[in-house]
Parts: sequence; C-alpha cells; structure tokens
Amino acid sequence: MVRCGLVALRKYGSFIDNLRLYVRGGSGGMGLLRLGGEGGKGGDVWIVAQDGITMKKLKDKYPDKRFVAGVGANSSIRSLKGRIGTDCEIHAPVGISITNDDGEIIGELNKKGDRVIVAHGGRGGSFTTNFLPSKGQSRIIRMDLKLVADIGLVGFPNAGKSSLLSQLSHAKPKIADYPFTTMRPEIGKLMYSDYKQISVADLPGLIEGAHLNKGMGHKFLKHVERTKQLLFVVDVTGFQLSSKTPLRSAFEAVQLLSKELELYKVELLSKPALLAVNKMDLENAEEKFKVLVQQLQQPQAFYHLLPEEMTPLRPVQFNHIIPVSASTKYGIEELKNCIRKALDDQDDLENEQYRFEKQQSLRSNTSKYI
Repeated sequence: MVRCGLVALRKYGSFIDNLRLYVRGGSGGMGLLRLGGEGGKGGDVWIVAQDGITMKKLKDKYPDKRFVAGVGANSSIRSLKGRIGTDCEIHAPVGISITNDDGEIIGELNKKGDRVIVAHGGRGGSFTTNFLPSKGQSRIIRMDLKLVADIGLVGFPNAGKSSLLSQLSHAKPKIADYPFTTMRPEIGKLMYSDYKQISVADLPGLIEGAHLNKGMGHKFLKHVERTKQLLFVVDVTGFQLSSKTPLRSAFEAVQLLSKELELYKVELLSKPALLAVNKMDLENAEEKFKVLVQQLQQPQAFYHLLPEEMTPLRPVQFNHIIPVSASTKYGIEELKNCIRKALDDQDDLENEQYRFEKQQSLRSNTSKYI
C-alpha cells in the first residue's frame, strides 16, 4: 500500500496545483523638492485569471517564480508629476485561491478576467513625505488551484470513475486495472441535445485516511470544495485496495467516503449528491444493488458493519441512486439525465432563494420611509 502511494505521488508530480511566488510592487519615484514635484507611484502586482493557462505552464515560463512591478519615475523639471510604474500581471488559471505565507486569504479567481492585487507599489515622493518615496510591498504568496466544476466524482480507486467519465463525455482519461489509475484531475464535458454543457471532474481516488493526507489526500479533497454537486461512484461488488486491507461492501464504501469528506471539511456533506453504482454487468450485481438500496434507506441500522471511528455523523442523502455499467454503457443515459435534473433543480432553488431575499430587502427598505 505504501508502494502504491509513492508511485501515485511520483506520477502526480507532472500535474502542479500549487505554487509559491515572490512578488514585489515597484518603488515610488523621487519628488522634486525645489519645485514641489511629485514622484510617480510604483507599479502593482496583479494575478489575472485567463483561459489556456496551467500552473505548470506558469512555473515553466517563470522558473525563478519572482515577479516585480516597475518603479515610478522621478519628478523632474520636464515632468513634475512622475510617470507611474508599470504594473506586473501574472496570468493564472481559473479556480485559484491566493493566500499569504500565514494562510490568510488574499483573494480568489473564480472566472476568466477576475483580478487580484497581491503587492502594492510604493508611493511617490511628495510634500507629505518630504519628497522621499516609499518602497513597494514585497511578500511571499501561495497560489492554490481548486478545480471549478459542476460535478465532482468521488470514489475509491478502481470504482470505475475514469471509465464512467469517458462514457459520459468526450474526455479520454487513462484507464487501467490497478489502484490509483487517476493521478491527476481530469475534466470532461457532458453535452446535451439543447447544447447545454455540464463539466464533470474525475479526481484522484481516495483511500481510507485521505483526510490525514494519506494517498492523494488533500490533493484530492481540496478539489471537491468548488464543485456544485458530488457524484459518488462505488463498485457494486465492493472495494479492496490490497490483500492486506479489508474487503468493503458497496454500503461500507459509501459510508467511508462520507466520513473522509466529513473529516476533511464537514461542509462538503451539505452539497447535493448523487450515487452511481457501477459494474452492474457483473454476476449477482442486481441482488447486491437491491441490498445496497435497502441499507441506504436506513443506514444507521447498518453502522455496526463499520469501525466505530469511521462511522459518519450523519448519512449523505442522495437525490438519485442510479445503477450503471461503464463497460456496457448500461444506465449511462439515465445518469446523464439525472445529473442534468439535479443541477437544474439546484439552479431553480438558488434563483427562488435569490428572488425571496431581494423581495425581503425591498420590503425592508420601503418600510423605512413609511
């Protein structure tokens, strides 16, 4: 099991989802004392979300990971107001969270065109500063990528997430018959007849103890945070990582996945969720599926099957439970329809909530003037 984890981390290394950068705003320009001239302000350092950018491209293009804005021009007889220093723009992918070295959030880039200032330029010299300029802000920042997707696939290794994604969309993830096939996140697009597109992220497989950063650990779990909904994927026959680990039933797999999410960040369990029960083409799959559905109707009655420390505080309520087979395409269209309905229902609910809050706000403002 340790050996698998090391291999996974080596292969995962080609995908970069965090960077540590040095940024510095430009220094301000000198003021001109005898004529009261003001030096130019130093340039700022910005991070700007753009399409077609990856963290790896950013690191390869700027291996020293240092970004410095231009200095402000000195005040002179020809130009009493010094020119402002040139801003430095760092192009980054959508889905970036930016923090300082202490973990405090500076800003987030959730869509193309979003901008966050990460280092301010220094002030130019003026009367209030005795015509002396100030240096630009300098600090270390961290950029952390969290994928933005409509649906995030959650499952243990070999549950068939990659195979399922390849059937649902045009994505072509690498698929093999061994644990940790998915070494890096993969996003596919579900296409519908009315041209609606839904993004689905296939994320590296969890293992027990992922919340403690075992296996892919936090490299997986942080990407779950920005998905609108979760799609649990379990093997109807159960799951066993290796001969040294216990065989888990499909019911146990669902509960253990819930517990890993809960231990990492309990808010994740408040996301709407669906359950795809995969490999329905295998022998006795129908009987096992019926047992799973019965167990999920009253999950607490079967918690004795789990180790006490891995029992979730509350069970996940699935909006849809869909039997599928990625290898035979059984249930794939039904799953696509359920995903679409679940997201449409969520949008309708959010729009209704937004309208309600707007009405409440208008009534509150109106009452002030009565």
